[in-house]
Amino acid sequence: MKYQVAIIGGGPAGYTAAEAAGKAGLSVVLFEKQSLGGVCLNEGCIPTKTLLYSAKTYDAARHASKYAVSVTEVSFDLPKIIARKQKVVRKLVLGVKGKLTAHGVNIVQGEAAIIDKNTVQCGGETYECENLILCTGSETFIPPIPGTDSVPFWTHRDALDNKELPASLAIIGGGVIGIEFASFFSSLGVQVTVIEMLDEILGGMDKELSALLRAEYAKRGIKFMLSTKVVSIAEASSGEGQPQVQINYENAEGTGAVLADKLLMSVGRRPVTKGFGLENLDLRKMERGNICVNERMQASVPGVYVCGDLTGFSLLAHTAVREAEVAVHTILGKEDAMSYRAIPGVVYTNPEIAGVGQTEEALQIKGIHYRVVKLPMAYSGRFVAENEGVNGVCKLLISDDETILGAHVLGNPASEIITLAGMAIELKLTTTEWKKIIFPHPTVSEIFKEAL
Repeated sequence: MKYQVAIIGGGPAGYTAAEAAGKAGLSVVLFEKQSLGGVCLNEGCIPTKTLLYSAKTYDAARHASKYAVSVTEVSFDLPKIIARKQKVVRKLVLGVKGKLTAHGVNIVQGEAAIIDKNTVQCGGETYECENLILCTGSETFIPPIPGTDSVPFWTHRDALDNKELPASLAIIGGGVIGIEFASFFSSLGVQVTVIEMLDEILGGMDKELSALLRAEYAKRGIKFMLSTKVVSIAEASSGEGQPQVQINYENAEGTGAVLADKLLMSVGRRPVTKGFGLENLDLRKMERGNICVNERMQASVPGVYVCGDLTGFSLLAHTAVREAEVAVHTILGKEDAMSYRAIPGVVYTNPEIAGVGQTEEALQIKGIHYRVVKLPMAYSGRFVAENEGVNGVCKLLISDDETILGAHVLGNPASEIITLAGMAIELKLTTTEWKKIIFPHPTVSEIFKEAL
C-alpha cells in the first residue's frame, strides 16, 4: 500500500495534519495505537476542562447569593460528572473520526513501526510513503522518587476517572496540570496540599500573577509548600486504620511529612521517543533528545516532518495544530513557517490565568528593556458586572519601540481574550496601532484598550 503521506500519532498534530493533507487531495494513512484525539482529547485538555466546568458551575451555585439569586441545597454527583466527561470525549472523538473519513484518510488502529523514512509496518502490513510525519506526543513523567515502585499513586488519568472523593489529596507538582486538579478537587471539598520544588507555582507563567492565584486558592483552603523537595513516599495508616500515603520532604526549614488519602503525581510530561522505530531514521536531536526541525517542521532527513510534543518546543495542543498545518503546507509546496512568538498559555482554574509572549522573568534574563502597564480587571465594566467581589489583573509588557512583548491576565475569561493580545504580538502591532482597533462594549477584552 502506497501513500503520499503517512502520519504516526492521532493526537492534535496528527489528526490536523491528516485532515489538511486529505482535504488537499493527498493520499493519507494515519496510525494510532490507542484512541483518536491523543492525550489532549482523551485524557488531557478536553476531559479536564469538562470536569473543571462542573466544578465552576458548582462554585457559582454555592455563591449565587452574591448576585441576588437564591439557590438551596446545592450538591454535586461525582459519578455523573465523570459520566458527562466521558460522553463529551466520545462525542468529540467520533467527530474527529468523521472528519478524517470524510477527507479519505485511512485510519489504521495499531502500533506503527518505522522501517525507514519511506516504510512503516503495522499489524503485519507494510505501508510505503513519500512523506512521513511524526506526531507521537508525550507521556507522563514519573520522577525516580523512592517508594514510587511500591506505593499506589494517581496519575492525571486516574484522577480523571475517580468516582469517589478522598478526604485529602496531596499533589506533587505545582505546574498547570497539578494546579488545575487542585482547583477541581478543592472546589468539591477535598483538602488539597500542593508540593512544588520551585519557588512559585506555574513555572513559565508570569510570576506575579501566579502568586496572586496561589494566594486566592490559599484563602480557599489549599495548602502550598514551595521550594520543597519530595525525598520519598511510603504507605501509612490513618488513626482509623485507613491506608494513606506519607510524602516525606525537605526544604529550608528542615524535613517533614505530609499524610494524605491519595497522592497525585504531576511533575510534567516528556516526548514519546521510543517504541515506534525512531532510531531507524537517525534524525538530528537536541541535547535533551527532542527532534531538531527547521521553521517548516522538516527534520534532518528529507521527507520526514516532526510536529507536536516530539519537537520539545511547546507541549501544548494548539502549538501542535499549527505545526501540523505548517508541515502539510510544506509538503504541498506552499510558503509557510512556524512562529513561536505568540503561543498562549492558559490555566483553567477559577479564576483563569493566561499569558502570551514574553514574561518579565524571560525579558530580564535576555537583557531586553521593557516597561510594564498594569491594570486591575475592575477597569472593565463587564468584568465588574460578572465578578462580584473578585479581583483580577491585566499586565502588558511593552518594548522601547512600543510593540507588545507580552500580555498576562488573571481573571475570567482570560482564556477567551488572550488571543487578542497574541495577535498583537504576532503581528508586531504598536500600542498606537492596537488602540485603533474597535473593541465591542461592554466586554472584558476592553481591558487591553484601557491599558494602552
